[in-house]
Amino acid sequence: MGGVRFPQQKINNNRRALSNINQNILGAKNCPYVVNKRGFSEKVSGQLRSNQQSFFPKEENEEPKPTTLNPQGTGDCAATGMEECELASDEPIPMFVKHTEAMMDEIDQLVEVEMEDVEEDHVLDIDSSDVKDPLAVVEYIESIHAHYRGTEDSGRVSPNYMMRQFDINEKMRAILIHWLIEVHYKFKLMEETLFLTVNLIDRFLECETVVRKKLQLVGVTALLLACKYEEISVPLVDDLIFISDQSYTRKEILQMEKEMVNALQFNMSVPTPYVFMRRFLKAAQADNKLEALSFFIVELALVEYEMLKFPPSMLAAAAIFTAQCSLHRSKQWTKATEWHTTYTEDQLMDCSRLMVTYHQKVGKLNGVYKKYSSRKFGCATNFEPAQFLLNLSV
Repeated sequence: MGGVRFPQQKINNNRRALSNINQNILGAKNCPYVVNKRGFSEKVSGQLRSNQQSFFPKEENEEPKPTTLNPQGTGDCAATGMEECELASDEPIPMFVKHTEAMMDEIDQLVEVEMEDVEEDHVLDIDSSDVKDPLAVVEYIESIHAHYRGTEDSGRVSPNYMMRQFDINEKMRAILIHWLIEVHYKFKLMEETLFLTVNLIDRFLECETVVRKKLQLVGVTALLLACKYEEISVPLVDDLIFISDQSYTRKEILQMEKEMVNALQFNMSVPTPYVFMRRFLKAAQADNKLEALSFFIVELALVEYEMLKFPPSMLAAAAIFTAQCSLHRSKQWTKATEWHTTYTEDQLMDCSRLMVTYHQKVGKLNGVYKKYSSRKFGCATNFEPAQFLLNLSV
């Protein structure tokens, strides 16, 4: 294109074959450096193939393949198919070769760690048997319980809220809940209703001061609200007046209902220990005895004001852990239960020890004991408490 053209003959005369170049002039060595040019994916896949082969033992008749040697007595890279040659000990290793080898070693270690995690973290799929059950909502169950765990603090109360009450105390609260457990059992209500009732009582007492003669009114009104939220067939207001021995009128109950929903800002949908109990019992593969004893222990915890310092999920997990220890006389916390509850034995130990003490001191006249001494609940009161947990070192 108008540029200077070099004579073709001059260029051809300057060309020399590679075989004619004097190696001594260029300073070349007999064994040049060979850099590993495999890609990352090829390196990782080669490591996986080698790990997979290590799982299976070699056959007895299998003989190792011989290595081809060159006339100088060293391994021939081209003949053996190897892509790396050992560098001479007296030659300095280039920095880019060191960097490449370090990266490859790090990738190999990551692959090994990932393979170990896959093998160790295998957890039993507790929802596989409910795939065909539309009520189990297997597709959304993990998201639902993740939402429960994220919002469980919204339904908790301060463990010191009773200090702001001037006319009632922890013992009066315990008597009220024992009585409500009996009423709940006589009316044959759902388990969810009881846990929500106790939650509504505590949340209302945290924000409103109540005199002792109105405490039972708070209890029956909370039961009415919980029934409206959970039950299909709701008890009549007249039934609540009857069980409270005509202590309150219909107008007083309806007025207290307005005060409670306004104080709670109509927030009735809060996670209680019940929703976690069902999920955790499934993870523990519980039978009827373990289920009855677990609910017996967690309802004992509902009565105790001291247990308000623990979140609902921990109460549920600790109740199941304590029940397992009571039945088997040893700790039975498996990897599956630890995975689904996200609590270890050490994290549950403080809560579990308190539950054991309540199990030891349970009286035969309180509502929880009467309820679980029946055959309907497997006579859960006949099981001995797990006293060995109290003797373990902290």
